[in-house]
Amino acid sequence: MVAHISGSRDQALDEVYSVAGWRAHSRKHLLRYRLAVVASDAAAAVRHVGGWIYDRTMAGWEVTAMLADTSDVRPLRILGAVVLDLEDSLASPVHDIWPHAVAVAPEMIESDPRVRQGVLDSLQQRRTEIALWGAQLPADLDGRLEPAHHRLSTAARAFKGVALAAAGEPEGEVSGVETFHCGELLLTGLWGGADLTRTA
Repeated sequence: MVAHISGSRDQALDEVYSVAGWRAHSRKHLLRYRLAVVASDAAAAVRHVGGWIYDRTMAGWEVTAMLADTSDVRPLRILGAVVLDLEDSLASPVHDIWPHAVAVAPEMIESDPRVRQGVLDSLQQRRTEIALWGAQLPADLDGRLEPAHHRLSTAARAFKGVALAAAGEPEGEVSGVETFHCGELLLTGLWGGADLTRTA
């Protein structure tokens, strides 16, 4: 069971893409919405945002995961995400393709000043939706983000379960909701969906 991946993304499930190659692909598809996920490894990304990755992939979004550890990317590839090495991405001298939404692990903001600055700039300039997962927020973001959630489709729950198993996570029921702390939801409704909503 693997999410459908088309075009240049029909490649091995264990493949990490080159930054230059993925940028060239993105330039050919400039009108597609993009979600970028920044995480320590595939297991953490799948655990916290796997359902959202799958649902946005199925809605036609380009989903890219930038990982500090790319030793096992198969769980994210099962969900339809393309995986890049985080260091290669951040070190690239060209940053001309910007995502419309970014999901970030709080520990990545704490550990890498470049990730932190990117999140702060995006919040300031309101050019990208920012979503952080986890209960603890970095101190300088507390009060700037509000609770939100994504309700997983039935298919997303099934695919997330498969991806978690591939990551070696203990088997169990996959929750129907993923929770975040978000900045302004700039795209909600604009692209025809409202899959990330404020938590009352």
